Amino acid sequence: MTDSVLFIAFPYVAVVVAVAGGVYRYFADRFSYSSMSSQFLENRMLFWGSVPFHYGIVIILLGHIMGGLFPYYSNFLIVNVFHMYTLELGGIALGLLTNFGVILLIIRRLVYPKLVPETTLMDWVILLVLLAQVLSGSYIAHFYRWGAVWYPYSPVPWLKSLAHLDPQIDFITPLPWIIRFHALNAFVIVGLIPFTRLVHIFTAPVTYIWRPLQVVIWNKKAAR
Repeated sequence: MTDSVLFIAFPYVAVVVAVAGGVYRYFADRFSYSSMSSQFLENRMLFWGSVPFHYGIVIILLGHIMGGLFPYYSNFLIVNVFHMYTLELGGIALGLLTNFGVILLIIRRLVYPKLVPETTLMDWVILLVLLAQVLSGSYIAHFYRWGAVWYPYSPVPWLKSLAHLDPQIDFITPLPWIIRFHALNAFVIVGLIPFTRLVHIFTAPVTYIWRPLQVVIWNKKAAR
C-alpha cells in the first residue's frame, strides 16, 4: 500500500500540481514567472554559486534524459572500459560541481544581510530540496557505481510505465533506499516548481529575436 502511494500516486499528483499550478501562476501573476534574481543585491557569490550549479545540473539532467529516451544506446557505452570510466568520473565530477554551487547559494543567503529579508520560505524549501537531490545523487554515484549499466533497466522502465499510465513499481521498489529517495525527491522538485523561482526554467527570451530595438537615453545631468 505504501509503495503504491509513493511510487504510483505521488508522481502523478506532483505532475498535476506542477502543470495546474504553473498555468494558474502564469495567468494570475505573469510578472512573477521569472527567477526574480537578487543579482543587484549581491553579485560575486551568486556568480560562483549559480554558474557551477547550472552547468552541472543541466549536463546531469541531459544524461538522465538521454539514458531514459535511448536506454539501449548505453550498451554501446558500457562495452568499452574507457567509456565506462569516463562516464563514471564525469558524473562524479559534475555531481561535486553541482553540490559546490548549491551549497554556495545557500551560504550566500545566510551571510549577506540584504538577502535575508528577500529570501522567502519557499526559497529555503527549494534550496534544501535541491541540496538533498544533488547530495543523494552524488552518494549514488560514489557507492552504487556503473549507473549506465543499471539505470536504463530499473528506474527508466518504472518512469516509462508511469508515462504509459500502466505503473510497474516492481522496477523501483527492490532498489536501495537512497535510489528510491532520489527518484521520489525528483518528483518533489517537479511539484514545487510553480511555487518557487524554478518556474524560470520554462521562460526563454524568444521574443527578443523579433522585438524592436530599444533606445536607452542617459538622463543623468552632466557634472559641471
